[in-house]
Amino acid sequence: MGKTRARDGDDVPSGEGRRGMSTERGAPAPDAAPLRVAVSMLSLVPGGMGGSETYARELVRELAGSRDVAVQTWVSGVGAGFSAGVPEHIVAGVTGGPSTGARVATLAQAWRRRGRIRRELEHADVVHYPFTAPVPWPARGPAVAVSLLDVQHLDLPHLFSRAERLYRRRWYDAAARRADVVVTISAFAKQGIVDHLGVDPDRVHVAHLGVDVSEFTPNLDEREPFLLYPARGWAHKNHTLLVEAARLLREDDDRLRLVLTGGGLEGLGDLPDWVDVRGLVSREELRSLYRRAACLVFPSRYEGFGLPPLEAMASGCPVAASTAGSLPEVCGDAAVLFDPEDPQAIADGVRSALERSAELAAAGPAHAARFTWAACADAHVTAYRAAAGR
Repeated sequence: MGKTRARDGDDVPSGEGRRGMSTERGAPAPDAAPLRVAVSMLSLVPGGMGGSETYARELVRELAGSRDVAVQTWVSGVGAGFSAGVPEHIVAGVTGGPSTGARVATLAQAWRRRGRIRRELEHADVVHYPFTAPVPWPARGPAVAVSLLDVQHLDLPHLFSRAERLYRRRWYDAAARRADVVVTISAFAKQGIVDHLGVDPDRVHVAHLGVDVSEFTPNLDEREPFLLYPARGWAHKNHTLLVEAARLLREDDDRLRLVLTGGGLEGLGDLPDWVDVRGLVSREELRSLYRRAACLVFPSRYEGFGLPPLEAMASGCPVAASTAGSLPEVCGDAAVLFDPEDPQAIADGVRSALERSAELAAAGPAHAARFTWAACADAHVTAYRAAAGR
């Protein structure tokens, strides 16, 4: 008979152990008690985790109002105050940090305190790790849900250092294989998890990210002559080819500028004087840029989801986006898509979006409104029920 791994590391016969492999999705009885969900975010570093941080914040906020689950969170000292609306446990002695070394140190700190943390988690029905790394893994009792937002380290390994690949192999890949359910954010990401890690598709639940359209004010009037790209300065974000494409577009209109926002942009080196590097900006400033930009250009070579195109659409901003990763799934017919490996193709895509500006600006808000955090939270509740066998 096959084996499956129990919570404490002992082997138990598959089918005779816990409820963990259930994929039952039936709704609970009307008088059923809410599922007790512990959301463990000890590796959280506020301000340094990009879209995954937005995902965790909005998920916790939405679950706080759910009658189906009773949520509590566990965070390190740097994450204190992150969990709006739910009881938050700050684990003393777990510090957190953004680098690979700091993350490993954080996990080591949590492991040394595993006995106390496990005792605090043992009364939960489900423990959810939205930042993937499951330390400490619960003792027998709770089911485990792990979020794995993409497998970029397996699709594009050359973009990652050896240390980062080893970290992800140990804390991402192994966790996804062992968890009762895996939550991911697109059909594209799900297929990568199934193909690379051999996880049963029935154990992988897709929860599209959401956009709070009330946060954005659509501008369907005249816009300013600049292109906007909000993205961290990571290699796969493809800033270099975007600058080349913008140079081609400036041959038609030398008033056109390129505005870049996000962390880590100092690593891009010297840029033309028509490139405005804003770095990290407030949400208010980003919303203003969405409202004013002639076009959002999103040339990323890889995305597990991609929130900025939807936020731009909610603002009435025309979008030109890459054909890579999940972006066609997210953008649908409400954006112009282009090959991200060809500067001329990027330029042509932007040119088409500018020519179709009125059409795309009108279509964008309705398309963005299809992606809600309420639906994202509902998909998580379904995954939690599957993990707990309810």
